Amino acid sequence: MTPTIVVGFFILLQNYLLMLTCYHQILTLSLLLCCRVMLPDDANFMGNVHGGIILKMIEEAGSIIGTRHCNTQDGDRCLAALVRVEKTEFLSPVFIGEVVHVNAEITYTSKHSLEVQVKVIAENILTGAKKLANKAALWYVPCSLQNVDKIMEVPPIKYASAEKEEEGRKRYEAQKLGRMETKARVEEPMPLRPNLVGFSQSSLIHLVGPSDCTVVDFVYGGVAMKLMDEVAGIVAFRHCGTNIVTASVDAINFHRKIRKGCVVTVTGRLTFVSNRSMEIEVLVDADSLVETQTGKYRAVSAFFTFISLDKENKPLNVPPLKVGTKHFFSMVSTGTGRFLNSDPWILFGCPVDH
Repeated sequence: MTPTIVVGFFILLQNYLLMLTCYHQILTLSLLLCCRVMLPDDANFMGNVHGGIILKMIEEAGSIIGTRHCNTQDGDRCLAALVRVEKTEFLSPVFIGEVVHVNAEITYTSKHSLEVQVKVIAENILTGAKKLANKAALWYVPCSLQNVDKIMEVPPIKYASAEKEEEGRKRYEAQKLGRMETKARVEEPMPLRPNLVGFSQSSLIHLVGPSDCTVVDFVYGGVAMKLMDEVAGIVAFRHCGTNIVTASVDAINFHRKIRKGCVVTVTGRLTFVSNRSMEIEVLVDADSLVETQTGKYRAVSAFFTFISLDKENKPLNVPPLKVGTKHFFSMVSTGTGRFLNSDPWILFGCPVDH
């Protein structure tokens, strides 16, 4: 095959992939399918797509289907705002050139909130092979466009059976309790102690611009999650110095809205290390440049789990975590408790050790 033919083939392939970078048609009011090809800007230097890119696509699909559903009734037009993401497992790595299909479905509605369950399928369009890459559950509340602090009522959905409705109600009560407990635990921003931080602790400062926000100038939840995943990845890389990927994300809690023009500080720190996984706490604090009287406040919090991979994308052992102060010892002890209470699961064909 001549170089000209090879170059022409890749140009045609690139154009074809770009054509696939679009949102597909809506199936029903409670179902949504969208897809996009993964490009080099979406991945790390090893070709693994960032977990934050997948999280952002998940949230975009959830926001679309939630907003559409909540505007099927009379009254103020509204926008579905993300308030919580349940623990999310990254089941398979996604690579540059693969097409990611995001399937979203509304599975439960309460008076003022709705649950969207999402599945992410990665497709190799050259071979036709498909794999389940991610599953997630997100909770939204509809905010009026006339008054963003006004929470609208959610139109009810029809359930396949009474059992399905009861299962949804139990998930609703569990997430409601989890949000209340987390908010009480992390209401105050993390104090800055530049002389006592661990070697891998990292921070990212981001000025919220128009492209980060909804039509009512509040940050998309997916933008915040992408920043959190990037910081967690830096922490994990600094600790082990190898290729790292997102393995799972614990419940993500959105405590307060972030407005356009805010400076957000995203801070990540290791809270536990096992033989093959790293737990990283990520906190997002916001500080408005315009409304200075508001002061800095805690906006989002979550725990990310990363694993280390070799050149063959096989899990590597992670260096042990050294604790230098009583403050960090307390954090690691709490992280150890979470690790011991979690369920064992299999990632990339290799169990995460307990």
